[in-house]
Amino acid sequence: MKRSPMTLRGAELLRAELKRLKGEERPRVIKAIAEARSHGDLSENAEYHAAREQQGFIEGRIKDIESRLSSAEIIDVASLSPSGRVVFGATVELEDQGGGTAVSYQIVGEDEADIRTGRISIGSPIARALIGKMQGDVVDVAAPGRTVSYEIVSVRYV
Repeated sequence: MKRSPMTLRGAELLRAELKRLKGEERPRVIKAIAEARSHGDLSENAEYHAAREQQGFIEGRIKDIESRLSSAEIIDVASLSPSGRVVFGATVELEDQGGGTAVSYQIVGEDEADIRTGRISIGSPIARALIGKMQGDVVDVAAPGRTVSYEIVSVRYV
């Protein structure tokens, strides 16, 4: 089985969602199904069918989260030695060489990526170009229609 990297924060978020699904959502849907059954004929009971559909979504999400957690290689970013090298979990501050704009990204697992919060997937073109580079290096990233050059201003392990 292929192990996929995940930050400690990402694993904790998935565990919290799993706990919520199992402890709150699943019992709520089971109660809704029982209540809908008490209304009689199930073939024409929209509440029953909606609750069963929701139960299917919840059970599918539970299985998905359990699978992701079981195959995850959880990496505690704070325990990494500060070498200045860009590795999985590092937060990298970049400066665009063409326009001088600064951006900051944390390199995370596929499931944790969210560009709006500055978390990019380890499989993204920017992350692939950054991995293994050092603070002060200039990196060329292939973007749609052009190549962008970034200078690595700082590398943090938080």
